[in-house]
Amino acid sequence: MDVLKVSRLALPLSPDQTNISQETVESIILNPDLAPLLAIVKAARNGAVYGAKVRFPHALVMVFMFRSGTLKEKLRLVFKATRQHARNLAFFATVYKSSMLILRLLNPSAPGKEGPYDTFFAGLVGGYVVFGRGKQARSSVNQQIVIYVFARVVLALAKLSIEPPSATSSTPTPTLFTQRLSPELKAKIEHNAWPVFASLSWAFVMYIFRWQPESIQSSLRSSMKYMYVGSPGT
Repeated sequence: MDVLKVSRLALPLSPDQTNISQETVESIILNPDLAPLLAIVKAARNGAVYGAKVRFPHALVMVFMFRSGTLKEKLRLVFKATRQHARNLAFFATVYKSSMLILRLLNPSAPGKEGPYDTFFAGLVGGYVVFGRGKQARSSVNQQIVIYVFARVVLALAKLSIEPPSATSSTPTPTLFTQRLSPELKAKIEHNAWPVFASLSWAFVMYIFRWQPESIQSSLRSSMKYMYVGSPGT
């Protein structure tokens, strides 16, 4: 009897059963009431896929260039870093989208509508939960992700600081004194800001690497050691 039961379970689904399964899945996907939950699932999936695509080639190069050990040990490090990056981005996407959904539902003035600062608070919660606490908060993977985001935020704020608030923007933009500068002065700042920023960035990193190398993030320090240590003048 047990053999018969197993053989029946192993039989392929009939066309009718397949159609029923497809219709069930389609009804779930097309159900507007489930759209917010499906958006969370999709965001988590996309975060995991993107994290794996970004981290795997980077980890592969860094581990095989700068880490010692057997092939098995190196591959384990590559997959560990890839898994952590993918998991963290998927987790952040889940927390962020869930927080956005909750904030929309709790909106006192317009329930179901997004508030002007919902993205800020949802990002704050996600950043703390995923990247700001726990044993893995200060891991090299997390540090690289946060530093990458921070650099983009600084560049965006620098750009916004001299641009006038958009009249068509649906989000509140604070008016800074730098946004009221003359067009000539703004053009001069835009022309010179990047050369100054790039020059100072390299000046500081080379100085710190020369005198306090242990304070530099490990992967950057390894790259700089590979390029500069042992070269004339270092």
